Amino acid sequence: MLPCAILCGGLATRLRPVTEKIPKSLISIHGEPFIAHQLRLLRAGGIERVVLCAGYLGNMIEDFVQDGSNFGLSVYYSFDGDQLLGTAGAIRKALPMLHRQFFVLYGDSYLPCEYRTVAKAFQDAGTPGLMTIYQNQDQFDASNVEAARGRIVRYDKRNRTPAMHYIDYGLGVFRNSPFEDVPEHEHCDLSAIYQRLLANGQLASFEVKERFYEIGSAQGIEDLTKYLESRPLSGKI
Repeated sequence: MLPCAILCGGLATRLRPVTEKIPKSLISIHGEPFIAHQLRLLRAGGIERVVLCAGYLGNMIEDFVQDGSNFGLSVYYSFDGDQLLGTAGAIRKALPMLHRQFFVLYGDSYLPCEYRTVAKAFQDAGTPGLMTIYQNQDQFDASNVEAARGRIVRYDKRNRTPAMHYIDYGLGVFRNSPFEDVPEHEHCDLSAIYQRLLANGQLASFEVKERFYEIGSAQGIEDLTKYLESRPLSGKI
């Protein structure tokens, strides 16, 4: 199974004052730090190696997760350093710890999908990148993807159109090549990588049927807590 890079280096300003003293990954959800639920979910999905791309208060995440053995994982750390590198910049720095192909997951996302199926779709597509999408219809967040006939037609988080019925699910799969062109130690966002691949006809898509959960908002935290309460054994190993 492919390794997974988790992007958990953001400042989480929307959740202040809670995140003034702890990183978003350590917010208590259903009695445990969020990242504990996230890591168990990945292990249950078949993933064995994780690289945490950390920044703000990242040492606290490392103190809690350590080497990942408590979650049945091998966990490694890549820290931004003195300046935040952005989501793609963080992946660029972590490339030596990742294999030639890998998942990318946002640090505030809980995605109960079939990771093996997504990995197979990526292998079958033969492209440098794959974006998972969900037919959101603006239900859980603003939709930002136009898709037709199994392909992404348009992806834009700012300039949305009525034809955008899908949303970026929060899980990508990549070869390392799209990130090798990102200048070292410079800020770059993952959305720019997606846009470049889309423009070059190199971005595959895979529609996920399971809804996503996130802890980037108070409503998201409430929804995930209810989901975990309804599945008390979810992700346990």
